[in-house]
Amino acid sequence: MKRLRSLDIKYLKGVGPKRAELLEKQLGIKSYYDLLCHFPNHYVDRSSIYKINQLNGDMPSIQLKGRFISFTTQGEGAKTRLVGLFADGTGVIEIVWFHRIKQIKDAYLPGNEYIIFGKPGEFKGRWSIIHPEVDSVAIATAQQGLRGVYPLTETLRNKGVTSRTLFNYVCTILSSLSSVSETLPLDIIKRLNLMPIREAIVAIHNPRDNNQLQNARMRLKFEELFYMQLNILRYTRKRATIIPGFKFARIGYFFNTFYSEQLPFQLTGAQKRVIKEVRADVGSGRQMNRLLQGDVGSGKTLVALLCMLIAIDNNTQACLMAPTEILAMQHFETISKLVSVIGINVKLLTGSTRKKQRDLINTQLQDGSLHILIGTHAVIEDNVSFKNLGFVVIDEQHRFGVAQRAKLWKKNTIPPHVLVMTATPIPRTLAMTVYGDLDVSVIDELPPGRKPIQTLLRYEEQRFQVYQAVGRQLKMGRQVYIVYPLIQENEKLDLQSLEEGYELIKETFPSYNVAFVHGKMKPAEKDFQMSQFATGKAHILVATTVIEVGVNVPNATTMIIENAERFGLSQLHQLRGRVGRGDNQSYCILMSKYKIAGDTRRRLEIMTNTTDGFVIAEADLKMRGPGDLEGTMQSGVAFDLHIANLATDGQIIQLARNVASDVLDADVELSHPDNLILRQQLDILYGKNVNWRLIS
Repeated sequence: MKRLRSLDIKYLKGVGPKRAELLEKQLGIKSYYDLLCHFPNHYVDRSSIYKINQLNGDMPSIQLKGRFISFTTQGEGAKTRLVGLFADGTGVIEIVWFHRIKQIKDAYLPGNEYIIFGKPGEFKGRWSIIHPEVDSVAIATAQQGLRGVYPLTETLRNKGVTSRTLFNYVCTILSSLSSVSETLPLDIIKRLNLMPIREAIVAIHNPRDNNQLQNARMRLKFEELFYMQLNILRYTRKRATIIPGFKFARIGYFFNTFYSEQLPFQLTGAQKRVIKEVRADVGSGRQMNRLLQGDVGSGKTLVALLCMLIAIDNNTQACLMAPTEILAMQHFETISKLVSVIGINVKLLTGSTRKKQRDLINTQLQDGSLHILIGTHAVIEDNVSFKNLGFVVIDEQHRFGVAQRAKLWKKNTIPPHVLVMTATPIPRTLAMTVYGDLDVSVIDELPPGRKPIQTLLRYEEQRFQVYQAVGRQLKMGRQVYIVYPLIQENEKLDLQSLEEGYELIKETFPSYNVAFVHGKMKPAEKDFQMSQFATGKAHILVATTVIEVGVNVPNATTMIIENAERFGLSQLHQLRGRVGRGDNQSYCILMSKYKIAGDTRRRLEIMTNTTDGFVIAEADLKMRGPGDLEGTMQSGVAFDLHIANLATDGQIIQLARNVASDVLDADVELSHPDNLILRQQLDILYGKNVNWRLIS
């Protein structure tokens, strides 16, 4: 397999330099290996031949056997098309091509018998197939059975590269491979009864039957996920052995005094469990790297504060980094109010902090009199130095890059303990992969007294009733959010829509003050508008998703999300979390067009059926797929997955992780001769990656 990575695809028979350039640009295929790993995304059964008089509108791609009666060229210029009439004795169907018309007209002769393969469609009472595969009867019969359909781009199709073209290239490579070096240890293959690698590659491209196809998929998916897990776990274990951490041996005055005298409410069982997990980590002598998941309003910040107080009791300092100035200010106001009475010095550092205050902060950080620093990216600037930083909290961690967090990590000789927090619940499969090198804690209870948010789906025709409900909330002294989408591709139009919405709301509710905020406003103006709403001077806040994170107004009980069909599940859940933060019943109203796609309707119905963030996250992952994971990764390790799916292959991920863990339990350095193949594969797959796992 290693040799196949070095063979340029342009040297494969039938490809050449121009087509090789096209394959690289369109599909990222540069080598023989890349082509073999460009797997079909679905398969069709080529064993059945249908009659034209059997066609109906619900059919997938099918085969027809017959002869072309005639060919005619229709239209002019860009609208030119070739139409062939194809008959099988039971009827006639139009076969249409829009590209490569001359080559096709020369290739297929009227009167000769062919088998065509494609999806039939009906237009104005006539059946047609556009751009089908066409083969002689002899060739098509030899290739009956399951046939893979390869992912392609429209550009490739227009240039004459079809699924059949890729299949033929793959067959050319496979015919030259009498053997392929195994890429997994034999004991793992035998233990799991996996298909040998060469057999799996052949079967994934050209399966005899469905059973062989499923066995090939299992082998290839397991291998991808096994090496991913082995790479994650080996560095996690290495970090645990080579990187020391502060040993916080005592629970002292600050923690005990706050816990007994200042705790704003009784901790939930989940909060207590997480604090115990953190205490075990920070008392072990190893550096802690823990991910804290908790739904919006579950009390993560209070847990983080108690953990920071443990650090202060052990003569170190703590730092909390947030992605936005608004969120950093909110944390500062909450935390400083809670701990000021017990003598904890808390300061706020953001891009807006003036030089005089910055100088004071730096002085107090260096002499140790500043216990907790809260801030934005400003806290990782080179001129910010601590006397003894022992505990770091990173809120909404997915907003930060790994290198940014590493700067905090390096602000002490002994690396500080790290607690990263997210209010976006992470499905189990992603927790084992994207965050596989972090220990995971979950707060899965809401504080007592919180009422579940009622979520309602409403359409434009029901707007009057929606505004009546909003009016009733306003009369009760409550506040209301109204959120508009702001989609970058159409910023001007959407911003205009937002401004029109603002004017409409002012007209509809003339007795109430309306604030207005969006991401294009200057920070000072945005902060002023936000503060108007936070202090209750404004009753309604018309906004874009800038309020997704960082606004805590317990008196706000209603949120209207306009064009809810344009938001993803996770974003809708985050937005909904801005209400329901007090003791009063809260409502989230999803406004949508009535005519929406089926998937969109299912997404909105999921929101109305549950407030459980983990249920929503799992549904979101299955509906959207894992997407671009690089932006949220903790490690910087690439997920170059060709066949495995993080959304649907949870059981295989767990199996791969268990096997990788067993391998490392027996040989953590992979130094045994039997593990040479593992070291070689890891070097091929991950050797060029920056090892962020030893950083954060």
